[in-house]
Amino acid sequence: MYKITLLAFAILFSISCESKVKNSIKDTAKSNVEKPVKLSLNDLQEYEVAYFASGCFWCVEAIYEDVIGVKEVISGYSGGTESNPTYEQVGRGLTSHAEAVKVFYNPKEIDFKTLVKVFFGSHDPTTLNRQGPDHGPQYRSIAFYSNESEKKIIEEYIAQLKNEEVYSSPIVTQVEKFVKFYDAEDYHQDYERLNPNNPYIINISIPRYKRFQAKYPELMKKSGH
Repeated sequence: MYKITLLAFAILFSISCESKVKNSIKDTAKSNVEKPVKLSLNDLQEYEVAYFASGCFWCVEAIYEDVIGVKEVISGYSGGTESNPTYEQVGRGLTSHAEAVKVFYNPKEIDFKTLVKVFFGSHDPTTLNRQGPDHGPQYRSIAFYSNESEKKIIEEYIAQLKNEEVYSSPIVTQVEKFVKFYDAEDYHQDYERLNPNNPYIINISIPRYKRFQAKYPELMKKSGH
């Protein structure tokens, strides 16, 4: 039984954060999938922006990109104090940043409250410094707000989840004022789409996407996964 437990742990670790740090560049280099064109900041000026952190940004980006009203999603780092963090630094827990996403959305099609609903509906906000196989504060749950209105929406939604007893454990999501977002390296953008055969994508990211899709089909674009 002990050997079986060790084997299970080894398999899980092989598709968790450490292997991601080692293999992400290599996997992207092997990908034959056509890379989507990212819109420029000039193209996105008319859209509102929201920021969230809820574990591996590959997973979070893929979910938000397929939500109705979302125009663009950028993977990156936020919530810390260090300037210009790198993926290796953040992934190994060497900074105070978390993996995060920047979400550009059309407020005529989707509002901030719905984006918060997507945030809580697509991860476990009760696991401290962890999502799935990924451990460490770099994978913590953070809902960022840019103004008092957004802060109120987040806090009221958390209160609603508590009142409805949606979770059996306490919500540990941090509610933080947004300060700075650093774009992740180019090879992280649209990572799930570009690397469908990556073991982490197959075993962790896609199942997470499918769980959200099944839970909130009305929020998904018809052109999604």
